[in-house]
Amino acid sequence: MFRRVAIIGGGAAAVALLSELVERAHAPLHLDWYTGGVARPGRGTAYGTSSPRHLLNVRAATMGMFSRRPHGFLDFAQRADPQAAGTDFLPRRLYGDYLEDEATRALAQSRSRGVDVRMVPFAADALVPETDGATVIQGERASRVDAAVLALGALPVRPLAGVDATVLGDGRYVIDPWSLLAGATSDDAAREVALVGLGLTAVDVLLELAERWPHAHFTAVSRHGRLPASHLPASAVPDDDGGALVEAMHDAPETRRWLRLLREAIDASDDWRVVIDSLRPYTPELWDALPAPERARFLRHARWAWERARHRMPPQVERQVQALERDGRLQRVSGRVTGAGAAQQRVQLSVCRAGHCAPLVADLAIQTIGLDTDVRGTAHPLMRQLVTNGHVTPDPFGLGCQATLDGHLCRDGVPWPSLYGVGSLLRGARWESVAMPEIRLQARMLAKRLLDATGPSARRRLASQAG
Repeated sequence: MFRRVAIIGGGAAAVALLSELVERAHAPLHLDWYTGGVARPGRGTAYGTSSPRHLLNVRAATMGMFSRRPHGFLDFAQRADPQAAGTDFLPRRLYGDYLEDEATRALAQSRSRGVDVRMVPFAADALVPETDGATVIQGERASRVDAAVLALGALPVRPLAGVDATVLGDGRYVIDPWSLLAGATSDDAAREVALVGLGLTAVDVLLELAERWPHAHFTAVSRHGRLPASHLPASAVPDDDGGALVEAMHDAPETRRWLRLLREAIDASDDWRVVIDSLRPYTPELWDALPAPERARFLRHARWAWERARHRMPPQVERQVQALERDGRLQRVSGRVTGAGAAQQRVQLSVCRAGHCAPLVADLAIQTIGLDTDVRGTAHPLMRQLVTNGHVTPDPFGLGCQATLDGHLCRDGVPWPSLYGVGSLLRGARWESVAMPEIRLQARMLAKRLLDATGPSARRRLASQAG
């Protein structure tokens, strides 16, 4: 087993891995946890919100972190509110509280389980992977570890191409909606707000600002102008385990064929959501089977539809958004934003569709395109160092890093024996890798691998490949 492990990141993925390692440790283990300077480790971007309007998009009963305590989150929620039910979509801030509680629990248990945790309340400045370990550099200190795990979560947001520096500098075009929401105050001013993107991030921003700014009007722009789909009012399970559909998809790893198979399965089902959910356990292996040209075709033509169907709104959120549309406070526009510039004291977006571009003028534009996983040209200091120095290779489609299905990060297709990723950096290898159910499974399997599965023979085999 690895005796000294560095966990780099202070969000939910890092807490999940820390907790799994502490619970599973069966021999002395030293953990260096680089939390990145966050005030409250565990919350990250997703669970750092304090708004009661921002809900989980997964039901409470399935959000526990551990297989041995599958209802851990629900039990935690019911201590605060005995009326909380497993079918509820609870506030994300409550899940942040749960993650903090799990981190505190893991730290309290660590000593009794022979785990020495050194919390470093800073980000790692650099990392040098080698065939038999890694060196983590923070400030003037260099620490040698047997293995390092990057659990970085969201990368720093970047403006879309064509956004003028003037509107970025004066705040008319906002690229970080969460910082805006954290500082936004309530007022009655009438204003026109443009949202660039129409996924779950846009929905969160819309609901919060619509409440704080009751006289604001919102125009949301996305490629197809469609909102995320919603969950069923009641939970449902697949008619079968999805095995027949998955087998057929494996037999023909082509995007067009897959879409035809999905349509056929949906036509034979009572509800399309049951079919989509039945694929969730198999998504990594299906994505792994898809050749690179077919991945490119999927991302170009079907990604938007998959994202809309897979990452859904709670029913009560859908009703709130529909009410804003009925009241005339929300307008949806189909098109692609190709630029943004100043228009007197306002911001003007260029919105293009089918070769025709038209201006959209607003008092404020907010970029709500969601999580950035592209490490190419990122402003994240550690990822920039790793990419610039050639230690890791970016995924060719901007989906994190080249990696194996089991989490080894790669250099030019060759896995490092002692450098791992968990969460968003693995999206290129696993496709679905940003939601908590997927992250907790990755953390569980990686903890087992770090503690048990990586024997000397496996390390020598990977070392020979990397050499």
